[in-house]
Amino acid sequence: MMKPSIPPRYHSPQIAVDVRLNTNESPWPPPQGFSERLATEMSRIQWNRYPDREAVALREALAARHGIDVSNVFCSNGSNESIQLLLAAYGGPGRSATVFSPTYALHSHLCRLSGTAVEEHWRGDDFALTANIVKSAASADKADVIFLSMPNNPTGTMDDPSVVDAALSGRSLVVVDEAYGEFGSLPSLASRASAENLAVVRTFSKAWAMAGLRLGYTVAGSSVVSEMFERALPYHLDVVKQAAGHAALAFEDEMQDRVAKIRRERERVLAALRELAVTAWDSAANFVLFRPATIDAVSVWNGLVERSVLVRDLSGQEGLVDCLRVTIGAPAENDRFLGALAEVLASGGER
Repeated sequence: MMKPSIPPRYHSPQIAVDVRLNTNESPWPPPQGFSERLATEMSRIQWNRYPDREAVALREALAARHGIDVSNVFCSNGSNESIQLLLAAYGGPGRSATVFSPTYALHSHLCRLSGTAVEEHWRGDDFALTANIVKSAASADKADVIFLSMPNNPTGTMDDPSVVDAALSGRSLVVVDEAYGEFGSLPSLASRASAENLAVVRTFSKAWAMAGLRLGYTVAGSSVVSEMFERALPYHLDVVKQAAGHAALAFEDEMQDRVAKIRRERERVLAALRELAVTAWDSAANFVLFRPATIDAVSVWNGLVERSVLVRDLSGQEGLVDCLRVTIGAPAENDRFLGALAEVLASGGER
C-alpha cells in the first residue's frame, strides 16, 4: 500500500549569527511591566484545573478592542491553527482554495496538508493585486476558500480594499491574513466581522512581540466561529496563553509606539537600499523585499551570513527570482545589515 505524499516542511533556516533578520520577529521583547502583570495574572491560576475551554476573558478583551461581539472572536495557538481549523471546516478533499502568488507559502502548505486543492493565480506588476484579478480568479475557480494577505507576505505590499469586496461578492469563505496589519496604514477588516463569509486572521507574534508564545485569533461571523469551535481540540488554548494575551492588551499604547518606531526604521532602510542601487519594494509590513541588481541573491545571502547577518533567501520561490527579504530590526541591527550589504555589493560577491 502506497503512503500518501506529504508536502515538504515549511521552515526558515536558523543559523547562529549576531543579527537575525529573517523571520519578521519584533526586535524588542514585550514592554516593561508586561512580565509583572503576567505574573499577577498567573498567580490567580488554578494549575490543577483545565483552562477555560472557550477562552472567554481573552475573547471578550479582544472583542472590546475591535468593537465587536465576543461571538465573533476565536483564539488559537498562533494564526496557523486558525487557518487549519478554517480549512477543516471549509476545505478538505473535494474542495479548493485560491491563492495569489507570490504570497505566504504556508497558506498553500496548510491547504495541501488538509487535502484542499490549491488554485494559484498571479499578482500583477510590482506584485499588485487588483479587484479584476480577484474577480477573474473567483469566477474561474469557484473555490471554497480565497486567501488574501494584507499586507502581503513576502512582498510587503498592501492591496486596495476593493480586492476584499471583489472576493466577498462570491460564495467563497474569504480568509484575510492580517499578521502584519498593525504596520500598515489601513484599518483592520475586523470591523466587518458581521460578514458571514469573511474571516480575519491576526497574531500576537509580530507587533505584540510575542512570537515565542504562539497566540493568534480570528475575527469572523458567529457561524464561522462556531464551525471553528466544533473542530478545535478540547482545551486547545492553555492557561498561560490566555493569561499572556489578556495581559498584553493592557499595553496597547506601548505596542503602537513600537510599531511607529519600526515604520520609521522601515522607511530609513528602504531609502538606504535604494541608495545602494538595490530594487526595494514599498512595504506596509515590518520587513522589506529587495533584489540586488548586480549579484545573485544566493551570493548576497552567503556574503551576509559571513558577516554574521541573516536575512531570508526567497530566490527559489517562483516569481521572486533573486529576491531577499529583510526584517526591520532595531536601529543598530539595521545599520549592521546595511553596512554588511554594502560590503557584499562592493566586493561583487567574492568571498
